[in-house]
Amino acid sequence: MVSSLSGWRGRGVVGLLAATLVLSACQPQAQTGGGAPSVQGQTGGGQQQQPGGQRVTVQPPANAAELSRLRGDIVIDGSSTVFPITAAAAEEFRKYAPNVRITVGISGTGGGFKRFCAGETAISNASRPISVSEREACEKAGIEFIELPVAFDGLSVVVSPRNDFVKCLTVAELKRMWEPEAQGRITRWNQIRPTFPDRPLKLFGAGADSGTFDYFTEAIVGRAKASRGDYQASEDDNVLVQGVANDPDALGFFGYAYYVENPGKLKLVAIDAKGDGNCVEPSEQTIKNGTYQPLSRPIFIYVRKQDAARPEVQGFVNFYLSKSFTPLIPTKEIGYVPLEDNVYAAIQRRFQNQVTGTLFPNGQEVGATLDRYLR
Repeated sequence: MVSSLSGWRGRGVVGLLAATLVLSACQPQAQTGGGAPSVQGQTGGGQQQQPGGQRVTVQPPANAAELSRLRGDIVIDGSSTVFPITAAAAEEFRKYAPNVRITVGISGTGGGFKRFCAGETAISNASRPISVSEREACEKAGIEFIELPVAFDGLSVVVSPRNDFVKCLTVAELKRMWEPEAQGRITRWNQIRPTFPDRPLKLFGAGADSGTFDYFTEAIVGRAKASRGDYQASEDDNVLVQGVANDPDALGFFGYAYYVENPGKLKLVAIDAKGDGNCVEPSEQTIKNGTYQPLSRPIFIYVRKQDAARPEVQGFVNFYLSKSFTPLIPTKEIGYVPLEDNVYAAIQRRFQNQVTGTLFPNGQEVGATLDRYLR
């Protein structure tokens, strides 16, 4: 039987904190702030079609009978970038575990860690590793966590398809555009490059509670959270997509999945990392092989150790990291880049052995790889 996922990013995920997805036993599908996703019946595994006609094989879970007996609630919050993956995993998991209620919110990576370290959530979605201050807040509250990378993202810089003059930007040009000193001074496209037209420069980007904001500013400006403030900010990437798509003078950045979901509405801008004319666009290949720099990054879920002992949380996380779900990660409905099989195997062992703490002791790193989880 063929499985079908909903398109999560465009499903009315409107408004920070207001957009919460609930997959309920009593209410098979409910979503605040927009249309309801379609949740199909149990598939028993099967195939799904990717763009271009490729069929993706999904293995049915070997413990399907055990999953069908699970009950309980799992509360998840955090990154809007990671939301499409976790929401899709929840939808697929519910086909096997219909009596597990899963709630997925999008308060941003920073907002999610505030709730996680206050003991309000079992799992936190994060588009960057936990920061030192967030780790200290968790320690102070007695919260231990298991850090699990789930995929790669290529943070994407985009313009409207009606913009016919921007094809590639250097990191130095992006810095000139976004650094704090640009506020109120760099307001025209020809201030970025003299050959660009004398037209207003309109910027859209992630809000300050977003891990995407933290990563972009560190990778481009050189210091996390260092940014001009006079731009349209939102933790809801759908707001940014609409803002850029409708204005030929606009430029924005967000997770790769939101471009994959809206290819006809947006145009990718290639990045010249070294200023040597080597322009690279994000794609599954360039994100996976690390040539899309400096904006390729791993994305994570964090599981509270106390909750990891609960059967329904164990069942969900093991399913999330298994061949019953990970082959769906690069499909159009999710749009990210899966990890290598040996990395998923190592991550699964990390969860099953309940290895706590982070392998990013200093917080986020630009250009980070995941070899550290194999040692």
